[in-house]
Amino acid sequence: MTEKEKCAAGMLYDANYDEELLRERDRCKDVCFEYNNTRPTELHKKKDLLRKLFGKTDGEFTIQAPFWCDYGYNIEIGKNFYANHNLMILDGAKVRFGDNVFIAPDCGFHTAGHPINAAKRNQGLEYARPITVGNDVWIGAGVQVLPGVTIGSNVVIGAGSVVTKDIPDNVVAVGNPCRVLRAIAEEEMA
Repeated sequence: MTEKEKCAAGMLYDANYDEELLRERDRCKDVCFEYNNTRPTELHKKKDLLRKLFGKTDGEFTIQAPFWCDYGYNIEIGKNFYANHNLMILDGAKVRFGDNVFIAPDCGFHTAGHPINAAKRNQGLEYARPITVGNDVWIGAGVQVLPGVTIGSNVVIGAGSVVTKDIPDNVVAVGNPCRVLRAIAEEEMA
């Protein structure tokens, strides 16, 4: 079984020394570098670069530079996606965003995690768990989303939150660790 196959199966895999994964990350970083150094007015070029990099794009989207990811092909974005400056997506596993997702500056989505066991960690082993974000989600500045998390639809995640566990639909959630603060009232949904 290849390291890439182990990753896809949710097993511990060698992300640091595997030649195939290193080549794929280098290719991705080159595209991100080109994207980040393309003039802001060259919108078509910027979108073409991301369309080639991402696993799926649906409709219009905007991602303000700088933007970094590990592989690109594990990222799927829905319609009307907007991400402000300094978005980082460590996409060893799938990262799926629904429609109408808005992400403030300095946010990270991290599918990668490392073993608690120091000997395994020191071997360069890691795991990757998918992240899913529903429709109509607003993620505040500086939010970090950790491996395996699902954020439901119609959710607001407050600035500075660290999302370590799933967040249900129709709520405002904040904090470190991020917790549901309150349900979104019916009149706020209109």
